[in-house]
Amino acid sequence: MYLHLGEETVIRDKNIIGIFDLEITSQSKITRNFLASEEKKKNVINVSEELPRSFVVCSEKGKNTTYITQISSQTITRRSKNSANYE
Repeated sequence: MYLHLGEETVIRDKNIIGIFDLEITSQSKITRNFLASEEKKKNVINVSEELPRSFVVCSEKGKNTTYITQISSQTITRRSKNSANYE
């Protein structure tokens, strides 16, 4: 199934590695280093111009992509679980 991350961005839910709350996880140096590294590699897609609330790490065909979105991690997780019920 597919999962809407905001604006016009839709991803396949089977490609999701993790869904993270940006406020909580950005307190960790490891997370900040990860996001900085992914930005350097141009693997980050900012889904919205609004205040970011979460990020979703996906992998498809060996390439990782990190989506930064204004949608909360709880909402994305709930959408993912709901889409799994339709499969």
